[in-house]
Amino acid sequence: MDGLAAASVDAPTRPAAQRRRNISGGSEWEPRVGYSRAVRVGAHVLVSGTTASSEGAPLAGLGAEAQARATLQIILRALAAAGARAEHVVRTRMFVVDIAANGAAVGLAHGEIFGAVRPAASMLGVAALIDPLMLVEIEADAIVPDEA
Repeated sequence: MDGLAAASVDAPTRPAAQRRRNISGGSEWEPRVGYSRAVRVGAHVLVSGTTASSEGAPLAGLGAEAQARATLQIILRALAAAGARAEHVVRTRMFVVDIAANGAAVGLAHGEIFGAVRPAASMLGVAALIDPLMLVEIEADAIVPDEA
Protein backbone atom coordinates (compact mmCIF):
# COMPACT_ATOMS: atom_id res chain seq x y z
CA MET A 1 0.00 0.00 0.00
CA ASP A 2 2.94 2.33 0.41
CA GLY A 3 3.66 2.48 -3.32
CA LEU A 4 0.79 4.66 -4.55
CA ALA A 5 1.08 5.52 -8.21
CA ALA A 6 -1.07 7.63 -10.50
CA ALA A 7 -1.77 6.86 -14.13
CA SER A 8 -3.80 8.86 -16.59
CA VAL A 9 -6.18 6.74 -18.61
CA ASP A 10 -7.49 9.51 -20.86
CA ALA A 11 -6.07 11.16 -23.95
CA PRO A 12 -3.95 14.19 -23.00
CA THR A 13 -6.09 16.29 -25.35
CA ARG A 14 -9.09 15.96 -23.04
CA PRO A 15 -9.59 19.11 -20.88
CA ALA A 16 -7.95 18.85 -17.44
CA ALA A 17 -11.34 19.13 -15.72
CA GLN A 18 -12.42 15.91 -17.45
CA ARG A 19 -9.21 13.86 -17.29
CA ARG A 20 -9.27 10.65 -15.30
CA ARG A 21 -6.34 9.58 -13.11
CA ASN A 22 -6.30 6.16 -11.53
CA ILE A 23 -4.33 5.92 -8.28
CA SER A 24 -2.97 2.45 -7.60
CA GLY A 25 -2.22 1.23 -4.11
CA GLY A 26 -0.06 -1.53 -5.55
CA SER A 27 -2.34 -4.38 -4.51
CA GLU A 28 -2.24 -7.51 -6.65
CA TRP A 29 -6.06 -7.46 -6.47
CA GLU A 30 -6.46 -4.19 -8.35
CA PRO A 31 -5.77 -5.58 -11.84
CA ARG A 32 -7.42 -8.92 -11.03
CA VAL A 33 -10.67 -7.42 -9.81
CA GLY A 34 -10.46 -4.31 -11.99
CA TYR A 35 -10.37 -1.38 -9.57
CA SER A 36 -8.11 1.43 -8.37
CA ARG A 37 -7.38 2.56 -4.81
CA ALA A 38 -8.64 5.98 -5.90
CA VAL A 39 -9.82 7.73 -9.04
CA ARG A 40 -9.64 11.46 -9.73
CA VAL A 41 -11.72 13.10 -12.42
CA GLY A 42 -11.46 16.85 -12.40
CA ALA A 43 -12.03 18.07 -8.85
CA HIS A 44 -13.59 14.78 -7.69
CA VAL A 45 -11.56 12.11 -5.88
CA LEU A 46 -13.20 8.79 -5.03
CA VAL A 47 -11.38 6.37 -2.73
CA SER A 48 -12.38 2.70 -2.95
CA GLY A 49 -13.44 0.61 -0.01
CA THR A 50 -10.26 0.39 2.05
CA THR A 51 -9.29 -1.99 4.85
CA ALA A 52 -6.40 -2.22 7.29
CA SER A 53 -4.08 -4.25 5.12
CA SER A 54 -0.54 -4.29 3.87
CA GLU A 55 0.33 -5.81 0.51
CA GLY A 56 -3.12 -7.38 0.33
CA ALA A 57 -2.94 -9.12 3.72
CA PRO A 58 -4.98 -7.94 6.71
CA LEU A 59 -3.06 -6.43 9.58
CA ALA A 60 -3.45 -9.30 12.03
CA GLY A 61 -4.46 -8.86 15.64
CA LEU A 62 -5.89 -5.34 15.40
CA GLY A 63 -9.19 -4.40 17.00
CA ALA A 64 -11.80 -2.30 15.22
CA GLU A 65 -10.44 1.07 16.37
CA ALA A 66 -6.87 0.25 15.34
CA GLN A 67 -8.11 -1.15 12.02
CA ALA A 68 -10.10 2.04 11.41
CA ARG A 69 -7.06 4.20 12.18
CA ALA A 70 -4.84 2.15 9.84
CA THR A 71 -7.53 2.24 7.15
CA LEU A 72 -7.89 6.01 7.43
CA GLN A 73 -4.11 6.45 7.07
CA ILE A 74 -4.23 4.44 3.82
CA ILE A 75 -7.11 6.65 2.65
CA LEU A 76 -5.17 9.81 3.51
CA ARG A 77 -2.19 8.56 1.46
CA ALA A 78 -4.49 7.81 -1.50
CA LEU A 79 -6.04 11.28 -1.22
CA ALA A 80 -2.56 12.86 -1.16
CA ALA A 81 -1.52 10.88 -4.26
CA ALA A 82 -4.59 12.34 -5.99
CA GLY A 83 -3.81 15.88 -4.83
CA ALA A 84 -6.44 15.99 -2.07
CA ARG A 85 -6.40 16.33 1.72
CA ALA A 86 -8.68 15.32 4.58
CA GLU A 87 -10.38 18.71 4.53
CA HIS A 88 -11.52 18.05 0.95
CA VAL A 89 -13.51 14.95 1.97
CA VAL A 90 -17.25 15.48 1.58
CA ARG A 91 -18.54 11.93 2.21
CA THR A 92 -17.41 8.77 3.94
CA ARG A 93 -18.98 5.34 4.24
CA MET A 94 -17.99 2.96 7.02
CA PHE A 95 -18.86 -0.73 6.81
CA VAL A 96 -18.52 -2.36 10.23
CA VAL A 97 -18.70 -6.03 11.21
CA ASP A 98 -20.65 -6.42 14.48
CA ILE A 99 -21.63 -2.77 14.58
CA ALA A 100 -23.00 -3.07 18.13
CA ALA A 101 -19.57 -4.08 19.42
CA ASN A 102 -17.36 -2.11 17.00
CA GLY A 103 -19.32 0.92 15.79
CA ALA A 104 -18.33 3.31 18.58
CA ALA A 105 -14.62 2.48 18.19
CA VAL A 106 -14.74 3.01 14.43
CA GLY A 107 -16.62 6.28 14.94
CA LEU A 108 -13.97 7.47 17.40
CA ALA A 109 -11.17 6.86 14.88
CA HIS A 110 -13.21 8.55 12.13
CA GLY A 111 -13.74 11.57 14.37
CA GLU A 112 -10.00 11.91 14.99
CA ILE A 113 -9.43 12.49 11.28
CA PHE A 114 -12.69 14.12 10.20
CA GLY A 115 -14.02 15.74 13.39
CA ALA A 116 -13.33 19.27 12.15
CA VAL A 117 -14.24 18.48 8.54
CA ARG A 118 -17.52 16.74 9.37
CA PRO A 119 -18.24 15.13 5.98
CA ALA A 120 -21.57 13.51 5.25
CA ALA A 121 -21.07 10.02 6.65
CA SER A 122 -22.77 6.65 6.83
CA MET A 123 -21.95 3.75 9.13
CA LEU A 124 -23.48 0.44 8.15
CA GLY A 125 -23.40 -2.88 9.94
CA VAL A 126 -22.36 -5.76 7.69
CA ALA A 127 -22.27 -9.51 8.25
CA ALA A 128 -18.72 -9.91 6.98
CA LEU A 129 -15.97 -8.41 4.85
CA ILE A 130 -13.78 -10.20 2.30
CA ASP A 131 -11.47 -11.58 5.02
CA PRO A 132 -12.76 -12.76 8.42
CA LEU A 133 -9.99 -10.80 10.22
CA MET A 134 -11.27 -7.51 8.78
CA LEU A 135 -13.71 -5.59 10.97
CA VAL A 136 -14.04 -2.30 9.06
CA GLU A 137 -13.93 -1.02 5.49
CA ILE A 138 -14.12 2.69 4.67
CA GLU A 139 -14.74 4.67 1.46
CA ALA A 140 -14.18 8.41 0.98
CA ASP A 141 -15.20 10.98 -1.62
CA ALA A 142 -13.47 14.34 -1.91
CA ILE A 143 -13.85 17.49 -3.96
CA VAL A 144 -10.68 19.51 -4.43
CA PRO A 145 -11.31 23.25 -4.78
CA ASP A 146 -9.75 25.07 -7.73
CA GLU A 147 -7.20 26.83 -5.56
CA ALA A 148 -5.86 23.56 -4.06
